Amino acid sequence: MTEPAPVAWPPAPIRTERLVLRESKARDRAAFIDLSASPEVGTYVGGARPRAELERVVPEVPGRRPGLFVVELDGTMIGFIQLLDRRAPEHPGHVRPEGGEAELGYMFLPHAWGHGYAAEACTAALDWFADALPGEPVVLTTQTANARSMRLAAKLGFTEVERFEEYGAEQWFGVWSPLAAQPG
Repeated sequence: MTEPAPVAWPPAPIRTERLVLRESKARDRAAFIDLSASPEVGTYVGGARPRAELERVVPEVPGRRPGLFVVELDGTMIGFIQLLDRRAPEHPGHVRPEGGEAELGYMFLPHAWGHGYAAEACTAALDWFADALPGEPVVLTTQTANARSMRLAAKLGFTEVERFEEYGAEQWFGVWSPLAAQPG
């Protein structure tokens, strides 16, 4: 598997019409805990984790790693996007024989759902990715039962590659290509 070119991290904050995508800070810790402890957020990702456990294990500055963007609205974290994690070859679903595709993941607090923030933030992150790693595909996996995530994948321009069973549920696997996403 060929490794992609390194990406300078963190980039300057990315500003959209309503949001800022930036690296994680200590002030985001409570929102990271809220995300992982939320039964609503945990519905399609293995369930909520106990808040007491999270208070013990979440670092002072959570999510500080290449590819993780905190999504901020009016100065407050409402979710995050991760984009540089590579899909492990042993997982089902790949668009390259060797695997290792960049995988888009996202989580937003329930009060931020239904306002278009995820689409706005993911679009900005994918645009950044297309500039940082031209021609690299991005993959996304979601449970088919997660109707919101399925709609978001379609809105972002992901196309279905396959469906498979994993974690006791049917998974949808799609790909986004920066070349296909650009106007012809």
